[in-house]
Amino acid sequence: MGSTLDGPPAAAPALSAADFSAAVSAITSAFGDPTRRAIYLYASSCEEGVTASSVAERFSLHANVARHHLDKLAAGGHLEVRGGRAGGGAGRPSKRYVATGRGTAIDLPVRHDELVLALLTRAVELLPPEQAATMAEEVGAEYGRAMGSSLSPADAPRSLRAALATVADALSAHGFAAHAEGRGDGLRIVADHCPFGAAAVTSPVLCALERGVVKGMMAALYGTTDARTARSRAQGDATCVTAVVG
Repeated sequence: MGSTLDGPPAAAPALSAADFSAAVSAITSAFGDPTRRAIYLYASSCEEGVTASSVAERFSLHANVARHHLDKLAAGGHLEVRGGRAGGGAGRPSKRYVATGRGTAIDLPVRHDELVLALLTRAVELLPPEQAATMAEEVGAEYGRAMGSSLSPADAPRSLRAALATVADALSAHGFAAHAEGRGDGLRIVADHCPFGAAAVTSPVLCALERGVVKGMMAALYGTTDARTARSRAQGDATCVTAVVG
């Protein structure tokens, strides 16, 4: 008599709407950037894993940008962070990122935002430049204020420099690989990566969006501040710099 235990594998349980949305968001966050996908494939091919410096060298990236991509992949469970020692000798331990083979599993192609970005870019181009920049900055400021207001009172920064660091962290979470630094008697945010890619070069108005986010978050976290774009990739600079005055 044949066994009744044999048969086709059970179907995977259906995802709820919330789980489905979370799964798609997780995959998009991890693999929505083509450079990040390439970094993951590279890390998967290295049995001992990779470091931020090795990825930066391999893909001609700034070390902060490489680390941002690796941390995104690690946050999604696609890479595992392990300790190591730089150069095999004395020195500070360096993180090694090793492919786990885990992460979010869902049989859907990766979502891309390029089409939506292209549509919005074309729409903005129909406006006069000054009007487009004003609108982009206002949208960014509103978004920045919402992010700043979402912090609990216990997490609120108590100084201008601390507020700036919080803004830089928020921008990094959105793909800017940003950090805060002091220069002379002023403070500024340096973004080593632009999530808008080539679109920011062809449509510099997107820089106003970033400037607006900085203004909005600083207003929510610290009070009224002024921010201006000091340097921009759209203008041929190596990095994007937003100067902040308290």
